[in-house]
Amino acid sequence: MGAILLAAIGIHLLWIPIPWLLATMLLLTLVALHDFRQTRHTLLRNFPLAGRGRWLMEGLRPYIRQYFIESDTDGAPINRMFRNIVYQRAKGEMESVPFGTRVDTYRAGYEWLGHSLAAIDAHEVSELHINVGGRDCRQPYQASVFDISAMSFGALSRNAILALNRGARMGGFYHNTGEGGISRYHLEHGGDLVWQIGTAYFGCRDAQGRFSAAAFREKAHLESVRMIELKLSQGAKPGHGGILPAEKNTPEIAAIRGLKPGIQVNSPAAHSAFDSPIGLMEFIAQLRELSAGKPVGFKLAIGRESEFVAICKAMIKTGIQPDFITVDGGEGGTGAAPLEYTNSVGMPLREAVAFVDDCLRGFDLRRDIRIIAAGKILTGFHLVKNLALGADICNSARGMMLALGCVHSLTCNSNRCPSGVATQDPRLYRGLVVTDKAQRVERFHAKTLHAVADLISSAGLHHTSELNRSHIYRRISQAEIRRYDQLFPYVETGSLLNNRAPAALAHHLQEADPERFIPLHRHPHASHDGRPWA
Repeated sequence: MGAILLAAIGIHLLWIPIPWLLATMLLLTLVALHDFRQTRHTLLRNFPLAGRGRWLMEGLRPYIRQYFIESDTDGAPINRMFRNIVYQRAKGEMESVPFGTRVDTYRAGYEWLGHSLAAIDAHEVSELHINVGGRDCRQPYQASVFDISAMSFGALSRNAILALNRGARMGGFYHNTGEGGISRYHLEHGGDLVWQIGTAYFGCRDAQGRFSAAAFREKAHLESVRMIELKLSQGAKPGHGGILPAEKNTPEIAAIRGLKPGIQVNSPAAHSAFDSPIGLMEFIAQLRELSAGKPVGFKLAIGRESEFVAICKAMIKTGIQPDFITVDGGEGGTGAAPLEYTNSVGMPLREAVAFVDDCLRGFDLRRDIRIIAAGKILTGFHLVKNLALGADICNSARGMMLALGCVHSLTCNSNRCPSGVATQDPRLYRGLVVTDKAQRVERFHAKTLHAVADLISSAGLHHTSELNRSHIYRRISQAEIRRYDQLFPYVETGSLLNNRAPAALAHHLQEADPERFIPLHRHPHASHDGRPWA
């Protein structure tokens, strides 16, 4: 048998062209010589050619972990359990879970909804929409409680934008443009838009990069534009400004934004149209007037609490209020951000939503201002938690990307997204079929809202507006459980106006100045203007 096997191998080798074998050996030899002579990598000098296996293994590592090693509850930034539920709902597949929970219900941090013995049927839940538009708004908007969060054309491909907007139109919910401006792909299918204006004023800037009222008015009057969102900061990189890698800055995107193509674009960290809380309120009033009375709000990640308190003071002093405030959590996602900002800057979403709700209540501003929560919202329970804390509406970015077919390859910043979602390479985004993926986006939205209706009906509620902090429980330790209203006690309405501020807010109230964002007395030895004493 051995002789037969050797003969078979010998015959097989005869079929391989000798020139190809010699060419392959020569190429490998040249690579090995190059590795031995180069001076940048010690590993390659010591182990020519073989050392390249290290990069191969590093390249394969994320995929090996995701597909062979991670459990359903492992994985970051989004674990497989949540990725699977998005995929299942988007595709209309079976989404039930067999054999009980895989979550450790006795770990610290586990959270749940308190159901009621007076539960109702899900079909008794009212339509889950919220009216957005305060006392100065002349064109209020009925928004779904679940919508597409800010993602720019540039960060996402043209086909991804087309599919998201078509899905939004089909499902009757809004699509936030992100700060990259309004492209023709946002308008082609006629889905409702929230036009986000960032610090670079893409789509409404002059030649010097300053805000252009004329350019803003022209686009704000588009029928698809339902609301205007002024972006102060975002959760994934608060205080930093957006980043568009050079590979994604195509001539088309550069033309939309008013830039030179092929260069990395870093948006300014702060706005040039205003530099104080009062200036912010005046700018909001200007945007509302220029847009013929459409709802205008702002988006921010909470940093120094006293700065948001200063914004509330500016609302009182000027009598100008936004129609909504979008709160972005520190866990928010983005295609490109510095590691330190992603990991270590910005308040997490739950604490931020509760804080904003408390401040608005304390200044008696909550009645006319809607709160929108954004930051790693993927399931019905994620919505319910944030709505119970004080939000009226929730936005999702990564959930909608998964519905589009994102495979969590973590290559958003490389222009090599294999699913065609976060790339400007036509060879990759051509594989994203707009009609199919739009249906998935619409289906994910509808099934997630159905899950929300199911959950709140179990608590005996007819609408998400009836949720409050007493409905959610969190395990603090093995022996202690607290409700959200114990962890985040409500602030009495108007208490920040009449010297009855709770201790947790008193210091922030003292620091806040509506004339400037920087808090008063930032340093224990600071002068009144915030500079250290000489």
